Amino acid sequence: MNQATHLKITLKNAAEGLALLGPQDKFIQLIERETDAKINTREAELVIQGSSAELKWLEQLFDVLLQLIRNNYPLTERDILYAIELAKELKADQLLDLFKGEIASTYRGKPIRVKTIGQRHYVSTIRKRDIVFGIGPAGTGKTYLAVVLAVVALKEAQVKRIVLTRPAVEAGESLGFLPGDLQEKVDPYLRPLYDALNDVLGPEQVAKSLERGLIEIAPLAYMRGRTLDDSFIILDEAQNTTPEQMKMFLTRLGFGSKMVITGDKTQIDLPRGKNSGLVEAERILKSIEEIGIVYFADQDVVRHSLVQKIIVAYQQEDMNIKG
Repeated sequence: MNQATHLKITLKNAAEGLALLGPQDKFIQLIERETDAKINTREAELVIQGSSAELKWLEQLFDVLLQLIRNNYPLTERDILYAIELAKELKADQLLDLFKGEIASTYRGKPIRVKTIGQRHYVSTIRKRDIVFGIGPAGTGKTYLAVVLAVVALKEAQVKRIVLTRPAVEAGESLGFLPGDLQEKVDPYLRPLYDALNDVLGPEQVAKSLERGLIEIAPLAYMRGRTLDDSFIILDEAQNTTPEQMKMFLTRLGFGSKMVITGDKTQIDLPRGKNSGLVEAERILKSIEEIGIVYFADQDVVRHSLVQKIIVAYQQEDMNIKG
């Protein structure tokens, strides 16, 4: 039996206390919900009473959060939930490294950082390998981070252009039924790629880069018969490729190029009976050392905390059905 004991956390000033407690004490409420320990706030300190096991992870949690606050890192509800999850395994100190490194900044000057350990692994794998698969649920930043790294590579002249592509098999729509010319037909499929580019480069710069051919956004069918040298190529929504399309895409790799393939195996929209090229490629290529395969978990979801809960609930339902 862990004996009850107590711990004091000293704050430098009232501003630190406010940042730690969160808006309307939201952060401290999230922490209290996850522990049996009692947390009392006094003027310049927190007093925590609980078992020694609880106090151990809570001490690490508050130590890390205060270090982040003192380094002017703006904490969000998601950061707190992720920090709690890590602190329970006494791994919260890993967060300090995450928030140090800026990968890039948005065109408005806001720093872009990795937000989870899974994301950090993904970014370092993309930097090291020529072909990387990012596999996992929606909202984990797979596509966004790949686009950010592509823009960085273009700015630093590591590549001469960015090529972004997706298979046009989504939600049962066929390109033939969409109104307008090809560009108009393709845009709805490629919208998320534009969104990420606009965030990093700004709409004006994106338009100029598209005009000059520095960035190309095209459906996957347009990759056939080409070899892409000195390019950063991203295949998004790869779970909706057929095995033939995936093989065709991977063999487009030219000299001086990088490829990132992103997808979510739970969101396959291919017609019944068609195998996913992503699932097959993962199986066939997993033993090739130079290819990186990074798996994201629901803990890596960086959207609203409810999104993570929705993903987990659906996974549970799938398991119940299969079980």
